[in-house]
Amino acid sequence: MRYIIKATLLLLLQTLSAGNLHARLEGQARLDSLIKELPRQKEDTNKAKLLKLLSASYRSISSDEVIKYGRHSLELATKLNWKKGIAEGYHNLGINYYYISDYPKAFECDLKALKMYEEIGNKKGIAAITCNISMIYYAQRDYPKALEYLFKALKLDEDGGYKEYAANVTNNIGLMYNLQKDYSKALEYALKALKMYEEIGGNKLGIAAITCNIGLIYYDQKNYIMAVEYYQRDLKMEQEIGNKSGAGIALCNIGATYLDMVNDTTTKGSSVTTTTELPYSKFEPTVTIPKGKAALLAGAIDYLQRALLIDKEIKALSQMQQSYRLLSEAYKLKEDYKQAMEYQANYQALKDSIYSQDNKEQIVKLEMNDQYGRQRLTDSLKTEAREKISALQLQKQRTYTYLGMAGILLLAGFSFFIVKERGKSETARKQSDSLLLNILPGEVAEELKTTGTTTAKHYDDVTVLFTDFVNFTQAGENMSPQGLIDELHECFKMFDEITGKYNIEKIKTIGDAYLAVCGLPTADPKHAENVVRAATEINAFMQDRLGKLGSDRTFAIRIGIHSGSVVAGIVGVKKFAYDIWGDTVNTAARMEQHGEAGRINISETTYELVKDKFSCEYRGKVKVKGKGVMKMYFVS
Repeated sequence: MRYIIKATLLLLLQTLSAGNLHARLEGQARLDSLIKELPRQKEDTNKAKLLKLLSASYRSISSDEVIKYGRHSLELATKLNWKKGIAEGYHNLGINYYYISDYPKAFECDLKALKMYEEIGNKKGIAAITCNISMIYYAQRDYPKALEYLFKALKLDEDGGYKEYAANVTNNIGLMYNLQKDYSKALEYALKALKMYEEIGGNKLGIAAITCNIGLIYYDQKNYIMAVEYYQRDLKMEQEIGNKSGAGIALCNIGATYLDMVNDTTTKGSSVTTTTELPYSKFEPTVTIPKGKAALLAGAIDYLQRALLIDKEIKALSQMQQSYRLLSEAYKLKEDYKQAMEYQANYQALKDSIYSQDNKEQIVKLEMNDQYGRQRLTDSLKTEAREKISALQLQKQRTYTYLGMAGILLLAGFSFFIVKERGKSETARKQSDSLLLNILPGEVAEELKTTGTTTAKHYDDVTVLFTDFVNFTQAGENMSPQGLIDELHECFKMFDEITGKYNIEKIKTIGDAYLAVCGLPTADPKHAENVVRAATEINAFMQDRLGKLGSDRTFAIRIGIHSGSVVAGIVGVKKFAYDIWGDTVNTAARMEQHGEAGRINISETTYELVKDKFSCEYRGKVKVKGKGVMKMYFVS
């Protein structure tokens, strides 16, 4: 079993400084003094530089402050018509948007910065932006394209004598080869980068990153002892420079490697030495590996729990998700299935909360491709126009008739090219739209595309469906983690099909719960009837499945329904999600909680809307926490 840790890839974005800007600051006190100094500065280039410095300094503290100061710096540089400042402003914002995973905006800023650097002839800036564009391709998992831009950046850095930039790029080239499983080249470039950093000196963050990456290369070759050796060195350096994110990743890497060592009997021994394999390293091997399955598992759990504490502290959601998953696997190997299930449930809940991330990554990639398509169209038209103009100038002594014919042919050629390129762009747009509709209601998606934002809306007449699996924990104890996830997937996939038939909008899953609503964003007079019909089919499906598979392989279900008003809209700016709020949602959840397994429990409000369509059984008045006494009905 392999526990490959994608978070290991510490890719270094290039800035226009010798090191990380925030590394220049001496703690919070220094940062506070810079903020106090800001109002006293004149509206000149020095203030623009200070704003850019503040933006970069907040990068590991607050993404909101990063963007705020970055924008202020760019606005001031634009006001002063300071071209270098404008280029660096876009450059800095591109890096900041990359760090918060807003790749379309990062790409847009990089293109503007590149154009400005080319205009002022700043070769160092061109090299840096070329590297950063490669990182955006990496984020979209287009490794060959990322590698192509990295080699372009490396040549620019070498030609310009930018040694630290060249070291960064060499490191990233090694990572790209490793992702493509070309381990020989991966180690070759990692060693080159390490030697370059050691010759330059001073960049502890760069050396730590490469140390981690060398561990990854050994890990992918199943040389676990050498992998742990380098992960331990990385951990020590990350702790020394105060990089909590890097320390969390290093801890997680060590724990994951121990788990693989429990299962893999082909682990290479300690005969592989650092001085033989890695001639450029200044370290001597110091790693001590626990012996025996029990000791390895104990070590793995210790490292992973330490990683999880850091992940929670810095709110690194993707790293938290990885730590939960690995802890679940560790306790499963230890045969502590209760703990394994708890960590698996946390992993699944966090995974659900990161709303349809895979779909959004595809949308981002399509949007990027569409932008590239438009840029290629513009460049191609300019080139074509220059070529045609040159040809016409050579022929200007010829007859007007011939010249007229050439003009017609030129126009036809342009028209054909435009139609062809627009066709490609239209295809990409349709794919992007399709994916967007998969995570947002159609009306909301259209508003987001048209205006770039959405507004929350109030809906008076909707019906909310809330389901929950009754014996989820007990059933989960008898199922493997993967079996549990597979069963949840099969159930929720059918729920999606059923709700789709009745014009019901799925909102989200929350662990083993399912939330949906009818009557928004488009009003539906049959909202209550539609939800009850869908609930009846969902209940029948689960009853049939329970009868076939048994309670140790699937779940009993409770369903609650309530009608009323809600507020709906998009929350957040990163990994955003469409959600609904209001007392109606809470009451629907209460209907589910006070229901019974295999029954559909509806409120009095919903009953009044559907009593002529369905046979219902009055349950009487039930005391509900926070609501008082409520009348409830079972749908027969």
